[in-house]
Amino acid sequence: MMRQYELVERVQRYKPDVNEAMLNRAYVYAMQKHGHQKRASGDPYFSHPLEVAAILTDMHLDESTIAVALLHDTIEDTTATRAEIDELFGPDIGKLVEGLTKLKKLDLVSKKAEQAENLRKLLLAISEDVRVLLVKLADRLHNMRTLDHVPENKRLRIAEETMEIYAPLAGRMGMQGMREELEELGFRYINPEAYHTVTERLAGVFARNKGVVGEIERSLGAMFEKHGIKAEVTSRQKKPWSVFRKMEAKALSFEQLSDIFGFRVMVDTVDDCYRALGAIHTTWSMVPGRFKDYISTPKQNDYRSIHTTIVGPSRQRIELQIRTWEMNNVAEYGVAAHALYKDKIGKPNGGGGHVISNETNAYAWLRHTIEQLAEGDNPEDFLENTRLELFQDQVFCFTPKGMLIALPRGAIPIDFAYAVHTDVGDSCVGAKINGRIMPLMTELKNGDEVEIIRSKAQVPPAAWESMVVTGKARAAIRRATKNAIRKQFSGLGVRILERAFERAGKTFSKDGLKSVLHRLARKDVEDVLAAVGRGELASNDVLRAVFPDFKDERVTQPQQPKPQREEGWFNLRNAAGMLFQLPTRARRNKDKAGQETKDGGAVPIRGVSGDLPVRFAEEGAVPGDRIVGIVQPGSGITIYPIQSPSLQAFDDQPERWIDVRWDIDETNKERFPARVSVTAINAPGSLADIAQVIAVNDANIHTLSMIRTAPDFTEMLIDLEVWDLKHLNRLLTQLKENSSVSDARRVNG
Repeated sequence: MMRQYELVERVQRYKPDVNEAMLNRAYVYAMQKHGHQKRASGDPYFSHPLEVAAILTDMHLDESTIAVALLHDTIEDTTATRAEIDELFGPDIGKLVEGLTKLKKLDLVSKKAEQAENLRKLLLAISEDVRVLLVKLADRLHNMRTLDHVPENKRLRIAEETMEIYAPLAGRMGMQGMREELEELGFRYINPEAYHTVTERLAGVFARNKGVVGEIERSLGAMFEKHGIKAEVTSRQKKPWSVFRKMEAKALSFEQLSDIFGFRVMVDTVDDCYRALGAIHTTWSMVPGRFKDYISTPKQNDYRSIHTTIVGPSRQRIELQIRTWEMNNVAEYGVAAHALYKDKIGKPNGGGGHVISNETNAYAWLRHTIEQLAEGDNPEDFLENTRLELFQDQVFCFTPKGMLIALPRGAIPIDFAYAVHTDVGDSCVGAKINGRIMPLMTELKNGDEVEIIRSKAQVPPAAWESMVVTGKARAAIRRATKNAIRKQFSGLGVRILERAFERAGKTFSKDGLKSVLHRLARKDVEDVLAAVGRGELASNDVLRAVFPDFKDERVTQPQQPKPQREEGWFNLRNAAGMLFQLPTRARRNKDKAGQETKDGGAVPIRGVSGDLPVRFAEEGAVPGDRIVGIVQPGSGITIYPIQSPSLQAFDDQPERWIDVRWDIDETNKERFPARVSVTAINAPGSLADIAQVIAVNDANIHTLSMIRTAPDFTEMLIDLEVWDLKHLNRLLTQLKENSSVSDARRVNG
């Protein structure tokens, strides 16, 4: 276990003016508080915060962060209090220790919603002070290094959480060294067999190619010396997880991998990077398509380097990374490499302070993610979208004005539009890529110039949500879809209330609802209207809220004919782009002769498919049927044929009735559901005969069930898909004529 003076010396190597008193005080305080506590390995518990502190010294962090690492478990696991730590070490350190304590209480491997909410809290804490992340990652790294001592039933959960959250988060913040070690340790516990196999194969390859690697290093060194470039060349071997992931993603065998070894060229200046690149490309052939300049266009986590692949001296492919020492520092330590030391004047207990710049690209990504928190995504969606962005590599595209937009690999122009601005995405109808009009599903590539074509009349289709890859685009599309459906239900609610108020001899106005919102338990007028449209709030309840003294004095007698009202129209559009037009209102009455009549205007409806809250009743309805819609509270509108016995259940709820009529698109024909009952002779081959008749008549069986079987007959209930009423009647006639069928009839309700 590291001694007190050894810890101070480690910090002094990179920060000579270290506040020794603070470090000594934190060391002694944490050791005393943890006392005789033991870890699962049997080691003194204090060894854990000490190792976390040691990891942070390797990242050259200041004494304040090291002190937080020493103290990070004291509030949770000992008698220490926030007030005590504030008094001894200052409120800044106290706040960080308390924040880490709260985060540690979160079980990120619990239920999905809880895990998402905890990830929110983690990111919010990081956004306030990145040292929370640095200590948290160092804490997780040491826990992963000692995972062998954790009970077996917990190991897999902790390893999965590390791979899903902490390793990619470290990568997003530019801490590549930390990410690689976390991934390797996680891989070891999640898939031990694959880990050991890949590790053994890599060791064998290294042993066989040790001489070749040395020869390439010498050849590169001699070439740089010849061109007068001061450079250091080092070899590196791919990590087991990186190798395994590439084999899985590209379906390659180990022998097919050509980039197990790579070489890093370290120089002093950016100018030297490009001089070294020129020397390499003029000496050896470059492999086409394998050049990337992340100095000119840095990654979102601030990574900068030149990547190229050449055909080397022995005719083998060689991957090269060319970077300055400063770039290498950022690549290894990410946001920690942006540390700026300065004196903190007037701070309690004095000493050097630590500031990490919040103007880095890594912070820009974090700010973008925090913006999503304020946009109200539900926790599961937030978790899904954040994970998606954590794991994605990037492509870099440009607007026509030259603005650089970084997107996840696999992004399409819709993602690009939403990355520019939510309004641009919502109004997107097309895109030009490099000057040519291209489909919105086109996958973008590095360097593409994208121009978005917009229309004020556009509403983003719900189907876009499954096409895009960025969390921002998904959240915006989902929000726009919800708003569109809410607006449609709100319009339906207006029509329902207008009729209800008219029947009561009252005049409806939206302004009249404002003063009674508290009675209706709704926050605004649009909420009231949408609730009425969805059937969640009865129109009579709204009427009585506005006019508390109103009494329904209508008597049960035949209603006088009312003048026909002008039809009201408003549209719904489903994921497939199919149009639904819902009505103002409708009622079904019976005259003295028992004949059904309707008042109100009927409006057209096409086939119901996709994800809109409009559906057919179980017995189905087909073009040619007279149909009616019933508002179902909380679940949309159900379409019934007018002869359905099921409609009797709604006779006393006239406000839920909606007249609809067919509006078939002849250019986009589709089938409709119908239910038939077939009584067949109980003999071998009967079912085959029935299926043959249905197939010959171009109908489709959706479901089939035997509802009653007798010695001589079998009764079947068949849900079909047919074109229209004529098609259905023709099919029923041919079924009846079949020698295996005793009876065939349509089932309504």
